[in-house]
Amino acid sequence: MMSQRKFRILLASQSPRRQSLLREMGFDFSIVNAPIDEVFPSNLKAGDIPLYLAEQKALSLIPKLADNELLITADTIVWLNHKAVNKPSGKEDAIEMLTELSGNCHSVFTGVQISTKDQQLRFVDETKVYFSPLTHEQIEYYIDHFKPYDKAGAYGIQEWIGYVAIEKIEGSYFNVMGFPTHLVYKHLEQFLKI
Repeated sequence: MMSQRKFRILLASQSPRRQSLLREMGFDFSIVNAPIDEVFPSNLKAGDIPLYLAEQKALSLIPKLADNELLITADTIVWLNHKAVNKPSGKEDAIEMLTELSGNCHSVFTGVQISTKDQQLRFVDETKVYFSPLTHEQIEYYIDHFKPYDKAGAYGIQEWIGYVAIEKIEGSYFNVMGFPTHLVYKHLEQFLKI
């Protein structure tokens, strides 16, 4: 396990999944808030979108960083049919999203930025997710029981829908949860080495 004595780690994410994954990777950290509007230029595509949003979150906080603080920002999108599928605005929106994902393959992109006062590193990971066809009843059951309104694409791979409807994935499972842990660990090593 690498030492983190050099830096106090700050995670700018309200996502319980990112918090849990970073904790389970063995890191101590504090949660901070990066209050930005999650909007992006319309010319951005696929992995460039979460990279841009992770950078915007970082830019809002870097000026406040102390010399011994390291900041992690991240954003995740679902990419289907050449467009971003973000968090649903309500039940009807969630139904529409899951109906679109049903029986299709989509990509999940997570962009991450690791920042100190004078150094920044950005990277993105892609995972392809293959969904079985879902009935309207299955979609409603999932939404009513799991309320996936805080999740890109209106689903969590670690929940019921992941057990019954995801046929296979190509890439990192944890990336679909919103945090490509293998890459986060690898890149944190560069900053935390003593």
